[in-house]
Amino acid sequence: MSAGARRRLPQYAAGLLAVAVLLSPARVGGEEATAPGRVFVNVATISGSINPASSDYLQKVIARSADEGAAAVLVELDTPGGLLASTKDVIQAILNARVPVIVYVAPQGAWAGSAGTFITLAGHVAAMAPGTSIGAAHPVGIGAPPGTSPPDEKGRDYAAEKAENFTAAFIESIARERKRNVDWAVKAVRESVAIAPDEALRLGVIDLVATDRTDLLTRLDGRELHVAGSPRRLALAGAELRSIDMTLATRFFDVLANPDIAVLLILAGILGLYVELTTPGVILPGVTGAACLVLGFISLQILPFSWLGLMLLFGGIALLVAELFVTSFGLLFALGVACFLLGGSMLFDRPLESDLDVSFWTVLVPAVVAVSIFGAVVIFAVGRTLRRAPVAGVDELVGRIGRAVTALEPEGTVFVRGEHWTALATPPVPEGSKVEIVAVEGMRLRVRPAPPDA
Repeated sequence: MSAGARRRLPQYAAGLLAVAVLLSPARVGGEEATAPGRVFVNVATISGSINPASSDYLQKVIARSADEGAAAVLVELDTPGGLLASTKDVIQAILNARVPVIVYVAPQGAWAGSAGTFITLAGHVAAMAPGTSIGAAHPVGIGAPPGTSPPDEKGRDYAAEKAENFTAAFIESIARERKRNVDWAVKAVRESVAIAPDEALRLGVIDLVATDRTDLLTRLDGRELHVAGSPRRLALAGAELRSIDMTLATRFFDVLANPDIAVLLILAGILGLYVELTTPGVILPGVTGAACLVLGFISLQILPFSWLGLMLLFGGIALLVAELFVTSFGLLFALGVACFLLGGSMLFDRPLESDLDVSFWTVLVPAVVAVSIFGAVVIFAVGRTLRRAPVAGVDELVGRIGRAVTALEPEGTVFVRGEHWTALATPPVPEGSKVEIVAVEGMRLRVRPAPPDA
């Protein structure tokens, strides 16, 4: 090795060390990784629906925590519900976890509703913060799409019973496995009961009520659990809390999995295309609308949607466009608005797969009203333009008054709008007389004598 190379060796080593530091997973959620041998707890936060993105996030946190030797996984939960398939995946990951999973309904004001109830009951430890609630796990609007599963002569809806019985059996098996209140768990599904932390603790639905993370870990220190079939004693006092955040891509898909966001994207896309169709050449509304529709269709790949609801949304835009060309005195416009409302409310009405739905009064109605007002303005403006006489091009010459430069017997030259035109007159017109243009035939005008008052 040359002397120069030996002198640069420390620089090479420093560079390699810097690259290793940047590429290593030593920083999680903005915190430095726990030193070897130190007790730590990985923290996962769910604030929103249970969907494929949040489900994948939780499964990866549980698997990673087991591989890293974490003392436990703390899942802070605040959810109104979610997709049944995603909930099932999360529960499987928790029940088969090789690390204790603590489900903590927090912060104050949080709700473990519907799918959140299943996940809370599945945890090795179920805890709640004061001011939270749990329950209301009954399938929302259960049943097949209208007309596909009508009640029989006794009024029984078999699709509704199937959904209810399945979810009741599912939550019963979870509660029985974790030795929690089975009767209440079944009532949460069949009767949509919901309770506060104190009552949940009294009924044996949860294990404890804790004010914050530190209080929770302190009170769990020394508790014995069964994890992966073996007893394990928790040693959590003074454990370091390490937050594991969603990746940027996971957060992006988590946002798209919100039905409210999905329907807003689709309505915005429809509105953009509507503006482009009615006023061609603007470009920006069309591009924006197409982008919104692409994002909306990505949402539809995540969420179980109804084709009928989607077709009603596009039927609404077709009726709005038809209003431009058909004199219906606003009937087609009203039907288009009705299609928007009905299609939006039915878009995610798939309760056998999900209990997520669009917020009708807080999201759908205001969005449809905004689209309707904008559509009405566009219809008024475009309709008025269609009824107006042309103001550009050769067609706007029709009806104008010109002057005969030469005698038109029957052909000659006229001067109109600052230009000389070859013209054909019927009947003949003497030189210098006023003429009225009645038609444009290629590069020649057809004229007649102008009225006396022209």
